[in-house]
Amino acid sequence: MYFFVIHVFLGVLLCAPYQCTECPFGCECFAATRTVKCIRKDLRTMPQRIPGYARTVIVTGNKIYGIGPGSFTELENVTNLVLSNNSISEVASHSFSALSNLRFLDLSGNQLALIHPEALSIPGSPLQELNLSQSLYNSTSLTDLATALRWGGLGGLLRLDLSGNHLVLLPPGMFSQLHNLQHLLLTSNYLAAVYNGTFSGLKHLEVLDLTHNAFRTFGADALGELGRLGHGHILLGHNPYMCSCEIRDLVAWLNNSWAQVTDVEAARCASPRGLHNASLRGLGIQAIGCSVAAPAKVTDLSLQTSYVFLGLVLGFVGMVFLLVLYLNRKGMKKWIIDTRDACRDVMEGYHYRYEIDSDPRLGHLSTNSTVGRVPGHFRPATSPQLPSDTCIAQIPTDTQLKQVTTPPPMNL
Repeated sequence: MYFFVIHVFLGVLLCAPYQCTECPFGCECFAATRTVKCIRKDLRTMPQRIPGYARTVIVTGNKIYGIGPGSFTELENVTNLVLSNNSISEVASHSFSALSNLRFLDLSGNQLALIHPEALSIPGSPLQELNLSQSLYNSTSLTDLATALRWGGLGGLLRLDLSGNHLVLLPPGMFSQLHNLQHLLLTSNYLAAVYNGTFSGLKHLEVLDLTHNAFRTFGADALGELGRLGHGHILLGHNPYMCSCEIRDLVAWLNNSWAQVTDVEAARCASPRGLHNASLRGLGIQAIGCSVAAPAKVTDLSLQTSYVFLGLVLGFVGMVFLLVLYLNRKGMKKWIIDTRDACRDVMEGYHYRYEIDSDPRLGHLSTNSTVGRVPGHFRPATSPQLPSDTCIAQIPTDTQLKQVTTPPPMNL
């Protein structure tokens, strides 16, 4: 009797603040911890009639292929929702909008192929942690996720896990609306490069995990993008770094005191064979096959020396040219005089022809090549055109031609 009274008392105590309802089929309900578990029960849809006292709902290992706005009705008190390993492939618009107090959402281990742009939209933006590790089906789902992160109103998100999704690249501006994000986990992907704008908008990032990817080096643009993250902790270990001359920028960046790489000892060379497993920090320039860059002053001095040498060569060539002209001064003078005389003769010829053509008194002369007689005048034949360099003696134009009569022959 005593134990029965205690049992009834505990039952009333646990159910008093809440409405005691039956637990959904295939689930276990724990009123004391405000938890509902539906683990590996071969469920095809989300369980309905979950008790209102539930704060944590765990539904894993089932075959729930899609979720929508009607999947979580009357669960405004739920703060933690675990939906991992359920083969979920589609998340419809406003699927979680009824969860006004949701802080933690786990969608890991699914096969998300279709994500609506407003799938993660919740009024008031209460979501703080989002686990999407090993959940993206292909590159198309990555594009959908990038759109959902921009349009989901996730300004309060603090932690985002995208590890193990076979990511090759990250769309620029993918995290631009996650202004308060503090932890970004990108480990165990196939990322090989970081571009400008990849991490734009992350003003409060504290941890960036890029371990176990495919980075062989980081260029100047990538290092600038990482440098803009401020004093957040960056993890770069366990990548296949190629320790050739192209990695010298990364080595210099790691050696700077402001580089907040917390796992620098895990950043080691994977190739070439001679540098395998060598630490990147402290790696010498000579060791990776790069020549030591000459100081700026030495470079400027060598450039000035080159200019002086070029000036000496040009001066020597000029002196040789003047010497040749001096030695051949007589020949050059004769050539100049001959050229001047030839040009003068040509110009005089053109001047003579111009005077003949412009004289009105000779306008009635025929241009034929034969000689004829006209009353009182002698018609000269036009001479063939002379070469341009032939000297022509000028005949006065005012000389009149007189007719000469030949007397008849006398008979002896």
